[in-house]
Amino acid sequence: MDLAYTPKQKAFRAEVRAWLADNLPREPLASYDTREGFEQHREWESRLFDARLSMVMWPAELGGRGCDLTEWLIFEEEYYGAGAPMRVNQNGQLLLGPTLMEFGTEEQKKRFLPRMAASADMWAQGWSEPNAGSDMAAITSKAIRDGDHYVLNGQKTWSTRAIFADWLFGLFRSDPTSSRHHGLSFLLVPLNTPGVTIRPIKALNGKDAFAEVFFDDVRVPVENRIGAEGQGWNVAMATAGFERGLLLRSPARFQATARRLVELYRSHQASADRDPSIREAVLQAWMDAQAYALSAYHTVGRLARGARIGAESSTNKIFWSELDLRMHETAMRILGARGELLEGSEGEANGWLEGFLFAQAGPIYAGTNEIQRNIIAERMLGLPK
Repeated sequence: MDLAYTPKQKAFRAEVRAWLADNLPREPLASYDTREGFEQHREWESRLFDARLSMVMWPAELGGRGCDLTEWLIFEEEYYGAGAPMRVNQNGQLLLGPTLMEFGTEEQKKRFLPRMAASADMWAQGWSEPNAGSDMAAITSKAIRDGDHYVLNGQKTWSTRAIFADWLFGLFRSDPTSSRHHGLSFLLVPLNTPGVTIRPIKALNGKDAFAEVFFDDVRVPVENRIGAEGQGWNVAMATAGFERGLLLRSPARFQATARRLVELYRSHQASADRDPSIREAVLQAWMDAQAYALSAYHTVGRLARGARIGAESSTNKIFWSELDLRMHETAMRILGARGELLEGSEGEANGWLEGFLFAQAGPIYAGTNEIQRNIIAERMLGLPK
């Protein structure tokens, strides 16, 4: 694998680095799980869009820059390396966006993608239901066709930042006689539609990180369906592949966390070295983050030659979610009792808290790792789906 960069790629890296140096917020933005922080992040996303740096790999006519995936990896390395704000519209930009590119009509792409890139529309994800978590085929929320509309009834839960979002995308059962993965349709729902009720679910830190969304005779135009009626499962599986594969958790995110972990270890080395296993865990985390980055470059090379991401998206998801968890657990071991400090308390543990809640949930969301291992085993053994 040749990791030599072209002059064009080097120039792009220099441009991104210079823009970030000139434009990064002087003070950290508030948590995007608060209304104030959410709007601050929306404004930051708008600035990225104006610089043509929001969705660099999208076509220019759809709000992007026309970069290839290698340039996207370069952008991510510079972005996370600069300590830039976390991306708040990633459900839309990194999951729904690629789905629309593959399954959307030309009208849908022009309607949704530029506004998504600019974060003029913020998106939430509507997969989980009270009795359908990782098993999406158990979805019962209904979308019954009534002329040129669907009438939605049901409930979605654990919808990230839905309390602040403008739109939701998700699966609904459009054939009431169907079961499992048959008879589902993939719909885009404006959250200000009459009949939609959103109730926040507070995270452990007290913030409105999640929400449950109720649908009571909510009318959604048929033109908001992605893909054919009843074929939503295939569309959703492509979206899940984007989530588990490259896009949602870029390697640069874990490389940045590994660097912070090394810095944390060095600042507490005297106490940390009382347990030699901590040093080994820090070294392993750094190596694993580098290995994941190299694997991503290898995958990008394969995609450039016409390959597609298959069951390895499940392997990626297991690897990055467990790496994230191990790094945060190691940080907690280094900090000891100080690692329990809440945000706003005195102490250096605070910098780890924002990512820690997601690290704990990593092996669960985007499909539990147990299910991902089953998928990998089935593919390796050649079992029917």
